[in-house]
Amino acid sequence: MSPSRRTAARPVRMLGVAAAAAALVLGASASASACDIADFSAAASCDGAEGVITVVDKDPTATPAVVTVYLQNNNADLRQIGEQEVTGSAEGVTVTFPEDWQPNAEYRIHVTAGDDVNADITPNLKTPAKACTADDTATTPTPSPSPSDSSPAPDESASGSATPAPSSPAASASGSESTAAADSGASNAPSPAVGESHLAETGADSHTGLIVGLAVVLVAVGGGAVFLGMRRRGTSR
Repeated sequence: MSPSRRTAARPVRMLGVAAAAAALVLGASASASACDIADFSAAASCDGAEGVITVVDKDPTATPAVVTVYLQNNNADLRQIGEQEVTGSAEGVTVTFPEDWQPNAEYRIHVTAGDDVNADITPNLKTPAKACTADDTATTPTPSPSPSDSSPAPDESASGSATPAPSSPAASASGSESTAAADSGASNAPSPAVGESHLAETGADSHTGLIVGLAVVLVAVGGGAVFLGMRRRGTSR
């Protein structure tokens, strides 16, 4: 080969190497920028007592995709749970499927994104061993104060002075018995005579003065009669 041909062949080989390198770079960049099934992930969680299945799309190219969820049984689709469209981003976009999943259940998540993705998220999604309950709610409501808690407690000294202490049944019974005995004794006692009651009140009978006066008159009359009789006898002698 002449020197001129060798000189002309070198640039051709260099151009071929550069073209191949450019093709590899373009192919790698195209592969890196295309949507991929690895950009999708799924999880089963609880929203309070309700179960949900969430799928996150972290496709930086924001290629529109369709996500379909199937319940599996013995490696076969038992029923379709739902289907939603999603446009991902580098930060991630989440779609939620309400599903009252059972513990240790298995779900197949299929993703279709243009001509780039038509595959399942592998491995299949398996739910936790514990079902969702009301205790899984993130926030717990604060109980409102009851009326008994908000109202002030009554003053013990005031209540004690205002309300008399209740008497015991024994004291009430003994008091009633003593009262009945006193009443019975008073009713059984003999009532004083009329004259005695007057004497007790005045110190003497109401007719005492009259009787005394009559007695004095009779004594005076009797004395006068005796005196006159004695004079008559003396005169006759």
